[in-house]
Amino acid sequence: MGLFSFLTQEIAIDLGTANTIIIHNDKIVVDEPSIVAIDIKTDRLVAIGEKARQMQGKTHANLKTIRPLRDGVIADFNAAEQMIRGMIKMITPKSKLFSPALKMVVCIPSGSTEVEIRAVRDSSEHAGGREVYMIYEPLAAAIGIGLDVEAPEGNMVVDIGGGTTEIAVISLGGIVTNKSIRIAGDDLTADIMEYMRHQHNIKIGERTAEEIKIQVGAAISTLDNPPKDFVVQGPNQMTALPIEVPVTYKEIAHCLEKSLAKIDAAIMSALEQTPPELYADIVKNGIWLAGGGSLLRGLDKRLFNKIGIGFNIAEDPLRAVVRGTGIALKNVDKFPFLIR
Repeated sequence: MGLFSFLTQEIAIDLGTANTIIIHNDKIVVDEPSIVAIDIKTDRLVAIGEKARQMQGKTHANLKTIRPLRDGVIADFNAAEQMIRGMIKMITPKSKLFSPALKMVVCIPSGSTEVEIRAVRDSSEHAGGREVYMIYEPLAAAIGIGLDVEAPEGNMVVDIGGGTTEIAVISLGGIVTNKSIRIAGDDLTADIMEYMRHQHNIKIGERTAEEIKIQVGAAISTLDNPPKDFVVQGPNQMTALPIEVPVTYKEIAHCLEKSLAKIDAAIMSALEQTPPELYADIVKNGIWLAGGGSLLRGLDKRLFNKIGIGFNIAEDPLRAVVRGTGIALKNVDKFPFLIR
């Protein structure tokens, strides 16, 4: 640091399948969908984040929208690099004469392979990262929730993101048991698209399915405060004529059942592998839910009924991971569990 500290910019990135959030100087400065629009002929970046999301499903032959991350890992290296670079530019004022060196902490799924970790590191370095550290998502979520991850006590975190569901038991600054499954928000969206096609004979896109999930998504079919029915418009599959279909939360709870059952099973599997002393701590403290998937209505109730342990939803579940990543950025020298 010292004299040239102003030449270094410190940022924390939650590189998510659905959204990318960046923290700089303790503030969330970027919170955009993880999507880019690229001109196929020139390979030039046309739009990024929300602007690119608005183009999704509406592009012409020379333009394509790409989600660089699938299942929590980088699927398109070039698009990921352009996206990270573009989002970092959103922070830096254009008038700067030079690009500052970047010190960054990026969070990654706990089930990442060496190759996947390498891909994140390479993308970050190509986007200008001089010092790149990585932290596993469940650890970042636990820090962001406000848990003392270095205490000799068991805490369980379930982070349901867009591409993966991360389940981990954390104690003494490390992950004791973990389970990373590729069933998460994207799969729930795909379930809704499939259900609408089979049940109502209506064809809908990813954006509409996502909207249904937000408006009437539920994990159980008996809610205390049920949302109003959501009216979906689209073409009839057989006739291609426009139709309107009201969708209830009970229908959505039914169509998400299969995917949610896999999340139930993964949590049970992680609990089975947990040492008895830590298991007792988890029963006492409850299990913490983070990530966008935890906003599904009635999910905590459903999991409590299945597993018999209390579930707590993080205060700001969508941003718990990036908050933890931001705290890790400030404590790079103190946290031995960062991947260097």
